Amino acid sequence: MRSAYSVAGEGPALFLIHGIGARRATFDRLVEGLSDRFTCISYDLRGHGLSPLPQGRFGLDDLVDDLEELRARLGIGQAHFAGHSLGGMIGPRYALRYPDRVLSLGLWSTAAFRTEDDSAKVMGVVKLMREKGIGPVLDTLTARWFTDAFCAARPDVIDWRKRQVMDTDANVFLNVFDIYAETEMAPWLHQVKAPCQIITGELDGGCNPRLNQLIHQALAGSELVILDKLKHAIFIEASEVVLPHVRQFLLAQGG
Repeated sequence: MRSAYSVAGEGPALFLIHGIGARRATFDRLVEGLSDRFTCISYDLRGHGLSPLPQGRFGLDDLVDDLEELRARLGIGQAHFAGHSLGGMIGPRYALRYPDRVLSLGLWSTAAFRTEDDSAKVMGVVKLMREKGIGPVLDTLTARWFTDAFCAARPDVIDWRKRQVMDTDANVFLNVFDIYAETEMAPWLHQVKAPCQIITGELDGGCNPRLNQLIHQALAGSELVILDKLKHAIFIEASEVVLPHVRQFLLAQGG
């Protein structure tokens, strides 16, 4: 499927992959801080933003297909790939399939090595949305994504993020949430050999430091960054905190 995308900057290519019910705009401030050294390509996942609605259900490998279609369409040979949340699962899966095209990987606020209890909690959220609808569960989601202080200080941004979710087709939103809930990278993550940077918030409940420490251990030579006092939406809430870590890592890869 042909994804809608934006390109900014010059230098080695960097594909930025957003998460559930989000948009490529998630990375706008990050792009501002990287476009002097990198060609930043952000895109909307299928059924999100300006990308077309899919016909029927889809899985993680279909999202990898979309990323590969975009890379080929742009004529880019090798690139850095980085994703947030669900995007942090798409990137490693892409690297597993196309290792020679990946210069480095960013796994941002994502999850692997979930226990049965971890998985049950995520599945419970999906079940609740199917029973009650997405809207009634949105406040629960935003409370998990943003710190209390940010919610109080920037209700306009919280409303903007909620609108992104509500503007996403309900079937698509539940489909990508299913992918996020059901994907377990543990069996194959160690096969990814690209240089990796793992970033998560100290207070992120679902993509917590415990799980990210296990991701770090599975990826030989990877870098792990735990961001103090942040939850899940690290790029919307605190791009200025994340940017120096991302920029330093990418430049160290020869970017």
